[in-house]
Amino acid sequence: MAMKPVYIIDGKRSPHAKAGADLKDVDAPFLGAYLVSHMMDKTSIPYDEVDEVIFGNTGTPAKYPNISRVIALEAGLDKKTSAYSVHRNCASGMEAVSQAFLKIASGRSDVIIAGGVECMSQMPLIYNKEMTELFVSVMKSKTVADKIKAVSSFRPPFLSPIIAIEQGLTDPFCGLNMGQTAEVLAREFDLTREMQDEYANASHHKAIAAQNEGKFEEEIVPILVGEKLNKLLSKDVGPRGNSTVEGLAKMKPYFEKRSGTVTVGNSCPITDGGSALIFASEEAVAKYNLKPIARIVDFHFHGLEPERMGMGPLLAMDGVFKRTGLGLKDMDLVEINEAFAAQLMAVTAAAKDKDIAARFGMDSALGEIPADKLNVNGGAIALGHPVGSTGSRLLVTLMHELRRRKGKYGVASLCIGGGQGGACIIENLVK
Repeated sequence: MAMKPVYIIDGKRSPHAKAGADLKDVDAPFLGAYLVSHMMDKTSIPYDEVDEVIFGNTGTPAKYPNISRVIALEAGLDKKTSAYSVHRNCASGMEAVSQAFLKIASGRSDVIIAGGVECMSQMPLIYNKEMTELFVSVMKSKTVADKIKAVSSFRPPFLSPIIAIEQGLTDPFCGLNMGQTAEVLAREFDLTREMQDEYANASHHKAIAAQNEGKFEEEIVPILVGEKLNKLLSKDVGPRGNSTVEGLAKMKPYFEKRSGTVTVGNSCPITDGGSALIFASEEAVAKYNLKPIARIVDFHFHGLEPERMGMGPLLAMDGVFKRTGLGLKDMDLVEINEAFAAQLMAVTAAAKDKDIAARFGMDSALGEIPADKLNVNGGAIALGHPVGSTGSRLLVTLMHELRRRKGKYGVASLCIGGGQGGACIIENLVK
């Protein structure tokens, strides 16, 4: 079956803030709903003509088991618009985009809004097994004496919580947390601490330069925050203009205390944020007189061993290039999520090495990724990585920068906890 073209009509994101900072009290759905209503207000698409809403999220709050439905209704879309949420760890936002692409390309839908949201600040502390069993015993007790007996079994260690975000960032198969997988790559690719800190420092200064030049203003929709909603947050809270390699060098290894090289300074911070895009078919573009900004060319997801999950972009980009017949040489811009400096540097090193490519089962090397095309406005080390949103946030950023530069093709890619990679190519339509 021939696939129909899928157009991006608009794409926006929230400002990013480190967990526990400005966005800590904004529930995850509301990091998406205000973006949807903002974009819809700017288009001629009627609120009752959106076929579906699809959002990625990883730390799904118990209060909002289907975040996408809450986003759709909160944004004022018609109740007949269906909605569902997806989870593919770090690529949840890109998974939402891929679902939108497939449904429109196959002719099943005409207008879909997709993206991702994450309020990592609100990922909970969980009672451990002993404390949970004590609560159950108390609830099952039928007499006061039974309740007293149950409560008397309490011991102080019962209050030791399970940290949800810590569990979520630890792979259940290889037993390594995400930072430890970055240490694996740092050793295998001989990436020194200084090399990683230099990369991280450059990310901050690129992001600060982009902020100062107003480049993010096209993609960020400001949001009111604070208990009294009396503060307008319009910029990412994360990029550090005073960052230096010397300052980063003072930070101690975080994941492997003695011999490690990965620190909180050369890793992405835990972050809150959201992103969303409107996708439309050719028929919808004509019907509503829309002006597409870009076109989705194709996407690809690929798996690999969990302990080297950071190499996911290498295989995902290789896959999407094979699907499309395009190559790295055709890309005007490349966005690769900076989960860790070591992880991204390993990907760029492997991309140009045919022996490493062969080791990962690739037919040939991708080629060198030019520094002046890669993460030109900084990456997640400076901007942050709201896990459920990043996959779609990369596409929002890529789309706006391609339009600004009048480039043609760009690829967005990221590694995925659990040993996967995702990549998506878009074509700029604004010349």
